[in-house]
Amino acid sequence: MIQMLTCRLPSGNENEVGQGIKDSGVPREEIFLTSKLWNTHQPNVKEGLQKSLDALGTDYLDLYVPHPLAGAPSPSNSETLAQNESSELLPVNPDGTRSVDRDWDQSETWRQMEEVYKSGKVKAIGVANWSIPYLEKLSKTWKVVPAVNQVELHPFLPQHKLREYCAKHDILLEAYSPLGSAGAPIMSDDSIQAVAKKYDVSPATILISYHVNKGVVVLPKSVHEKRIISNKTVTELSDEDIALLDDLAAKGKAKRINTPLWGWDLGFDDWYDPSASSH
Repeated sequence: MIQMLTCRLPSGNENEVGQGIKDSGVPREEIFLTSKLWNTHQPNVKEGLQKSLDALGTDYLDLYVPHPLAGAPSPSNSETLAQNESSELLPVNPDGTRSVDRDWDQSETWRQMEEVYKSGKVKAIGVANWSIPYLEKLSKTWKVVPAVNQVELHPFLPQHKLREYCAKHDILLEAYSPLGSAGAPIMSDDSIQAVAKKYDVSPATILISYHVNKGVVVLPKSVHEKRIISNKTVTELSDEDIALLDDLAAKGKAKRINTPLWGWDLGFDDWYDPSASSH
């Protein structure tokens, strides 16, 4: 059985994941390992990739994905860093928004991504949080089509148009925050609770099954062993129940759970970052 592990440099979990793989004794070829090219490393993809490979203790990744924006270089002055609560990986502006390089051309990031893909150090390349306008612009120059697009997906944010666009271009959708997050109303929603009761399973199983039934890769997150195991449970949903879940957002329950204060409009119709600016 192939085990899929997803990590990213700013989370500081790459060393732990690498050690866990080593301690597990599971052959590397039986593990599907994903990491993200962090925003501040977009000008030098090879360097960012090597940092992740070194931390993970592996010589290749199965999947590597960038976000749709580049982080501006962090100030070198340590006093400024402290005042801004900034860092090399998460530079911020004085107002607390993420420091973004507004002049960076994402096609250059993708060109470098294609290079590391061709080198064999990455088996597949994809993207994360890319909207249709961003993908459409990238499509004019890409030589390798992104294998996946990791985005927030759940019945409150079904992103039907993005699903159709990605399907048209053979881009596999991966759903993060499929269960919502702490304090999110998704799992306690009456409609989702009713569907769970009908199948005699948990709301989490319904939310995971919703995506699997639609051909979406699900990326649930948990640090609890019991929940990690239960997240593998999938049930077949009827077309009627999938349609019911698909319609929840249109019936007034639309909600995006994750909207980082990047100070940048990522091109999604529902993006409501209060610090976003047009470009």
